[in-house]
Amino acid sequence: MRSTMQDAPLLIRDIVRHGQWMYADKRVFTATSAGMTSTSFADVAQRAERLAAALTRLGVQRDDRVATLMWNNQTHMETYLAVPSMGAILHTLNVRLFADQLAFIINHAADKVIVVDPSLVPLLARIKEHIAGVEHIIVNGPLDDAPFAVIDYEEFIGAEEPGFDWPDLDETSAAVMCYTSGTTGDPKGVVYSHRSTWLHSMASTSANSIGFNDHDRCLLVVPMFHVNAWGAVYTAFMAGTELIMPQMFLQGELLLNMIMELRPTVAVGVPTIWNDLLRAAGGRSDTDLTSLRTILAGGAAVPRFLIEAFRERHGVDVLQGWGMTETSPLVAVSTPPTGVSREHEIDYRVKAGRVMAGVDIRITNDQGEVLARDGVAVGEFELRGPWITAGYYGTDAPDFFRDGWLRTGDIGTLDPHGFMVITDRAKDLIKSGGEWISSVELETTVMGHEGVFEAAVIAVPDDRWQERPLCVVVRTPTSEVSAQELRDYLSDYVAKWWLPEHWSFVEGLPKTSVGKFDKRALRRLVADGHLEIQTL
Repeated sequence: MRSTMQDAPLLIRDIVRHGQWMYADKRVFTATSAGMTSTSFADVAQRAERLAAALTRLGVQRDDRVATLMWNNQTHMETYLAVPSMGAILHTLNVRLFADQLAFIINHAADKVIVVDPSLVPLLARIKEHIAGVEHIIVNGPLDDAPFAVIDYEEFIGAEEPGFDWPDLDETSAAVMCYTSGTTGDPKGVVYSHRSTWLHSMASTSANSIGFNDHDRCLLVVPMFHVNAWGAVYTAFMAGTELIMPQMFLQGELLLNMIMELRPTVAVGVPTIWNDLLRAAGGRSDTDLTSLRTILAGGAAVPRFLIEAFRERHGVDVLQGWGMTETSPLVAVSTPPTGVSREHEIDYRVKAGRVMAGVDIRITNDQGEVLARDGVAVGEFELRGPWITAGYYGTDAPDFFRDGWLRTGDIGTLDPHGFMVITDRAKDLIKSGGEWISSVELETTVMGHEGVFEAAVIAVPDDRWQERPLCVVVRTPTSEVSAQELRDYLSDYVAKWWLPEHWSFVEGLPKTSVGKFDKRALRRLVADGHLEIQTL
């Protein structure tokens, strides 16, 4: 028997319409050097309509790529809404990539138009002659002495009227493109459809994930060029969640000021950002984080000490989320299960998370055999689902997929209740004497020491054991903690044979374009002899 339910497509244009009507008076805040600006959802949606009309007049057609080279701000949000809703494809460019990688991505995606913030025009100027396929560059704000022909954004949309007639589209058509950060080989393109974006947004409103709703105001620190800002822009318009856009003002002190002024209920970003916020919050007697019902941290493992410190010092709960560019990114969130005491909740919050409805997950061994979901068997996580990619744009990468499942490269365990524990990336595991050592566990444990601000662990060659861990440490400003003290501290938490004998103390750790520790750069520093290493 065939259902008589209506078969309406799931389109981003309808998320825009919903937010524009239902939550017209909700606000978007953008940080500037002169202070905060504020605009309503209704105004943002009308400006998106004008942008769509202006892009159409410029010659942008269905499936053309419109790229953004921008920080988190209101204009970037307007492109998020307008470009896919008009049938074109939004391509967010990572502002922290090397110039040659940026040029590669623009050419590979065949971008036709780029919308750029004025502060990032010099970056674009460095590669302009290498991106011949780009026909127009639109600048979001005044620009003195432009190095090439540009279109002023405000003049561009100011010539149009609101009320753009959003077209009917196939829900499986491409809406947004994001590229991986290219830490292993060239960046690879991932395409999100209207349908996958809609379903991902609904999952983000679930109480089993972050639970975005119209009582929330979200400090959106995760970059809008990184995995679609974890889907937060579309979820906000769907759920009525106000947004605070910090642009490039991401230092702990500046974020603390935003929190105390605008009182967000949710904050979203990578652990290194929240570690810096914790440092800044500890340096002020008037710190008040009580507006926050939760901080969502993702992109890297969240140290236990960070979760404990936010709860004990500021009364704020930290949730860990896990996902990848290839997964839109939501896969799992570490919401503690029912019946767990408050003191034992952290045992669940330090896990990668519990898998969301809509995502199928399994772990496999090196031979591709599926392992038990018993919390003991260790293997590679593989995924599939309506917002999980099944391939890369214009790139044949069979090693990343198996029988329709995405191979994540993350190693760990899966328990009977769907909680993931990630022990490491496959490429970051340390094999010492035939046994595996988790670099992630060593890092998160050593960062629990009060004298450590950040720490990263990589493998270094060893004649006897094949590989041994090297721990690279950034001390806190007043700390003089020694390698031996840290080794003694670790001995209370990990097996004796895990304890690093190699240590290095540095002023700062190299990070990837999205704020993760850049272990490839660390390995290069070691290979080139640029790290001073102590051996105990």
